[in-house]
Amino acid sequence: MTIPTDYEERVYAGVLGKIIGVYLGRPFEGWSHADISKRLGDVYYYKHEEIGVPLIVTDDDISGTFTFLRALEDNGYPPEISPEWIGDAWLNYIIENRTILWWGGMGNSTEHTAFLRLKSGIRPPLSGSIGLNGKVVAEQIGAQIFIDGWGLVAPGDPAKASELARCAASVSHDGEAIYGAQVVAALVSAGFIEKDIDKLIDTAVSFIPRDCLIRRMIDDIREWAGENDDWRVNRTKLERQFGYETYGGGCHIIPNHGLVILSLLHSRGSFQRALMIVNTCGWDTDCNSGNVGCIMGVRGGLSGIDEGADFRTPVADRLYLSTADGGRGITDALSEAIRISRAGRVIAGDPAPPPKNDARFHFCMSGSVQGFRSEDSPECRGVLDIVNINGHSRLGERSLALRYHGLAHGRVARAFTPTFIPPDAINMGGYGVFACPTIYPNQVVNASLEADASNDSPVQCRLYIRCYQSDGELKRFYGSSEHFAPGYVNSLEWRIPDMGGDPIAEIGVEISSETGSNGAVYLDYLTWAGEPDVTYGKGGKGITHRKAWVDGLDHFETWDGFRICQDRGRGMASHGTWDWRNYTVDILITPHLAKATGVAARVQGMTRYYALLFTNDGKLRLVRFLNTETILAETDYPLKLDVTRLLSLTVDGNVLAGRVDGETILQAKDTSLTCGAIGLVMEEGRADIEKVRVYPCN
Repeated sequence: MTIPTDYEERVYAGVLGKIIGVYLGRPFEGWSHADISKRLGDVYYYKHEEIGVPLIVTDDDISGTFTFLRALEDNGYPPEISPEWIGDAWLNYIIENRTILWWGGMGNSTEHTAFLRLKSGIRPPLSGSIGLNGKVVAEQIGAQIFIDGWGLVAPGDPAKASELARCAASVSHDGEAIYGAQVVAALVSAGFIEKDIDKLIDTAVSFIPRDCLIRRMIDDIREWAGENDDWRVNRTKLERQFGYETYGGGCHIIPNHGLVILSLLHSRGSFQRALMIVNTCGWDTDCNSGNVGCIMGVRGGLSGIDEGADFRTPVADRLYLSTADGGRGITDALSEAIRISRAGRVIAGDPAPPPKNDARFHFCMSGSVQGFRSEDSPECRGVLDIVNINGHSRLGERSLALRYHGLAHGRVARAFTPTFIPPDAINMGGYGVFACPTIYPNQVVNASLEADASNDSPVQCRLYIRCYQSDGELKRFYGSSEHFAPGYVNSLEWRIPDMGGDPIAEIGVEISSETGSNGAVYLDYLTWAGEPDVTYGKGGKGITHRKAWVDGLDHFETWDGFRICQDRGRGMASHGTWDWRNYTVDILITPHLAKATGVAARVQGMTRYYALLFTNDGKLRLVRFLNTETILAETDYPLKLDVTRLLSLTVDGNVLAGRVDGETILQAKDTSLTCGAIGLVMEEGRADIEKVRVYPCN
């Protein structure tokens, strides 16, 4: 597999196309073509404001697509991958009844059914098989909606993409659903090297049986499109022959796959027109639109997306991945594209260095803003325009131009990006947002800025954050200010101070001037590193503080310290990011009833972590959980109920140490997990935790 020279850009366009398509179709998901035509007309642009819903939302199409792909990363980017590994990713990154999937019940939601099979020990592909789940359940749309990423990691190799898609789809689906998924993944992959729609479809269908229903339907749609260029006429034919009344279940793949093909054939090569058709057609609009957006995004690149209506500015690259990995919950299209392209390059044996020394925000693609927006407070309103431009970068080719006007007379310009759940998403319905803050006290922020040489006067620049307070309001904190004369280039550095456990919601750059009014400052990159030093304890914290923990427990309370409770099996509340490597986590814990309870470190989901656990068989255990549990060290140590203990777990390189009340009890060495969050673990019982602290080893 040869990596295209514009690979990263085309992956970015595919990711953008996916999320734009989902955001476009989500507000009227499930509407009929007749209702859409009557209430909205042809859908050329976002309709969220007309319907009264947010634009940026959590969605299964987005979360599943960019999460299940992590089976590659978790297994060292193997050249081949098994359905079982992807099933393991399901169990690790999904929190039952809460994240990623539609939890509609056994035999009703295909994905819920498959998850329950996986949880009970049934391995893929049996977990998604027709033999176990029945034909109607196994052939719903879910295999197709999660599949685009497998085409993105196999650029120009549709055979590889089709095989990866078969493995991924078989975790939860079977039969025609797998064939549809293979076609979509192959279309994405082939789009890197071919633009002709008919040739793309020729390639994609070559990987599925000639006599399968998906292939026969595609042949019919192509014949109709060749005879009549009116997509509405052909949509009517599709509904009559392959519509919902013919194919049962909640959302069958056959009708919806047909709309994907129909919109491609009638798109005339236009990203905008393809999305208009597939969304105006109705049925599962966010799913179909997401698939079409990704295919057309890869095929036409960024220039294809930018023709016509401006889909990108309102989105500003923003997306949420609501999973058990809270540190990746708040992300952006460019960050996800870089992750995906890195996987594709490693698999192809063609690795490349990350942009700008792996800076978190690097703006390396045309138009990318990575969530940065101008603040809309009274002193900032109308002062700042944010534009990605070529140049003014010491480590790359592009930067973010912060163009200000009217700064004098008490006005300031602030550009920020979210680092935690934004206020308008805290109580989001539907799938909800599960996320941890991405930045913490003691971490060091670095940003490189340049003042334009033509600025009319010097400006002051400083970094700032905003933190949630107990009442849900945001409070601003500043780093030191730096004087930027016209043409001056410098870096700002700031160690984040103790916030008293308050979650950091935003980070940004403030520009001010006593005399100047017009000009620009260029942000080359912004990043942070280091281990946190933060303490959480008692005190009436609000919903924002509770939501800073990813709740994988049956019952979890944070109003007076932490109360963790699990009815059956093992659960965990986790906190932090994969940036955390070498640290100690202390918890002051009082077990009241427990089969096992304790503290976890280097948490990478629900089934990947280290833990120090008291158990009800009289043991203290240091364990590694990588899909299954391995005891690394243990000793006799009775679990005393209603007695408060200081339990500490240190992870430093390959050395793990467990302490009770300050005394080192257990040690082990292991190299399986090198980074991750912290966790509070409970298996069948309840414990109260007065204090949690995480801090660097040295």
